[in-house]
Amino acid sequence: MDKSAFEAQSRADDAVAEQLQNLVVDSRDVNEFLHEFCDYSARALSEAMELPVVCAVTLSRQRRTTTAAWSDPQARLMDEIQQNHGAGPCLQAMNSGTTVLVPDTRHDTRWPEYGQAIADMGQLSVLAVPLTLDEDSRAALNIFAPEVNAFGSESISNAELFAAHAQSSLRLAVRVAAGQQLAADLRAAMESRTAIDLAAGIIMGQNRCSQEEAMAILVRASSGRNQKLRTLAENLVASISSQEPFTHFD
Repeated sequence: MDKSAFEAQSRADDAVAEQLQNLVVDSRDVNEFLHEFCDYSARALSEAMELPVVCAVTLSRQRRTTTAAWSDPQARLMDEIQQNHGAGPCLQAMNSGTTVLVPDTRHDTRWPEYGQAIADMGQLSVLAVPLTLDEDSRAALNIFAPEVNAFGSESISNAELFAAHAQSSLRLAVRVAAGQQLAADLRAAMESRTAIDLAAGIIMGQNRCSQEEAMAILVRASSGRNQKLRTLAENLVASISSQEPFTHFD
């Protein structure tokens, strides 16, 4: 790869990572993040492959496996069919930690009943990419395509690279959902967000508290008002800048 191509790829990778981090910040909970993630995955991969694909995420936590999100109702159904069979490419990818390819669902000998059911729904190729999470959580991205042999080596590499970028964001979303290290995770995800940092500083001045306490206050206010954290912070900063009245945080 020459220098210009490498730099272009690096910019594209950075854009994906930034977009996924934005999804974490802007999502109210892990379910919303996963649905946004599926939508984004389907759009990005469809554009790269020049082929309409649909995506679903299988998530296993505390010994319970479920279809956590989907970009299309058909993707949800196909993922649930796999779970009903108790085996399939996505479950194998999730359990083995390796990418699984089904080039032709009509003639796959590993999961013939599942493959035929998917083929009857018009999806002829499946690619399942594992997503590494915390020790007690596993996930996989299931990508369905309407053509045989839809996933070549370049498409597989792109999907795996995309998944690699997604893992840190998904780990963060799952930990936040589980209530683990909430303040630290939010600070790490939003350390570059000036509005939130400024809002935390304002609250620290109002309440004479630490930065960690100020972030906790912001999170509680965001949840109580059913308002995105970034929007709440921007409104607070704007009210101080314009001297407009804004509810005191406590």
